[in-house]
Amino acid sequence: MKKTILAIAVAAAGLLGAAAPVQAAKVINGAGATFPYPVYAKWAWSYNKETGVRLNYQSIGSGGGIKQIKARTVDFGASDAPMKPEELEKFGLMQWPQIMGGVVPVVHIKGIGAGQLRLSAANLADIFLGKITQWDDPRIKANNPGLNLPHQNITVVHRADGSGTTWIFTNYLSKVSQAWKEQVGNAKSVPWPVGLGGKGNEGVAAFVKKVNGSIGYVEYAYALQNHMASVLLQNRAGNFVAPTSANFQAAAAGADWKHAKGYYMVLTDQPGENSWPITGASFILMYKVQDNPAQAREVLKFFDWAFHHGQKIAESLDYVPMPDTVVKMIEQTWKSTLKDKNGHPVWK
Repeated sequence: MKKTILAIAVAAAGLLGAAAPVQAAKVINGAGATFPYPVYAKWAWSYNKETGVRLNYQSIGSGGGIKQIKARTVDFGASDAPMKPEELEKFGLMQWPQIMGGVVPVVHIKGIGAGQLRLSAANLADIFLGKITQWDDPRIKANNPGLNLPHQNITVVHRADGSGTTWIFTNYLSKVSQAWKEQVGNAKSVPWPVGLGGKGNEGVAAFVKKVNGSIGYVEYAYALQNHMASVLLQNRAGNFVAPTSANFQAAAAGADWKHAKGYYMVLTDQPGENSWPITGASFILMYKVQDNPAQAREVLKFFDWAFHHGQKIAESLDYVPMPDTVVKMIEQTWKSTLKDKNGHPVWK
């Protein structure tokens, strides 16, 4: 069913497209990360069938989602880059992790398919730094004995917009490469040393598909949707691993959400024999004090439904649902944190 992701998004255009006239408690408005868009689209379609409530979600990138929630133009924002506790406090926001998944380097090299090319962490960083410029560079060949690598220029493709996917990707590169940390850093938007920019996961995927010799990074569902060649990436344990739901789960297994203040958690470069090294969570942002508590409850009902009834949908698209213990913590946080103007809980 993975090939239907795009079809689902198109079929759900009425749910996720341009904003319609809002009727209270009938339309939920959100904006932000493209990373979770495929699963949000399918959740929205299923939830609308069950309840009649529509989700209008603008897949504009994490930076845009944070801007819109700060401007109070949406009911919730979505970001793959978690806001730090002090930032949440400053703006009166709360956040929680809604779903987990993986960011995946993808390549377009004629004759090389998914899972055939191996890249070490150092080589991946040096490619995006512009230090490795040919696919048959000896450093890449050393990890790929027997693979027929062409003498071809490498075209780097990156995000052009402020992006949580970029935040996760550059967070990983900053952990595994001192040069990357010092020269480029970790942010939703960075000064890329080389490459072409595409807007959204969709734009990066489209560029990589078009340009022979290219490499980019996208959320895993987009790699599947576009039949792209993902790489085997060397993890912290030294093993070359594939991007799979099981390996995303392996990376997330040690996450201590209980002690993560404001649910601030970064899942890149985690220990574990099978851990996918560029794993991340996607977060929802809402104001602690709600001007329209009835509308806020509709938002929470949707995400509560997703937690309890959307797991199979998420898994079918190779996302990792939040563990039940974490879901219970999140719902308790809703009760204790989200209030109306009179201090009454929004969620009971």
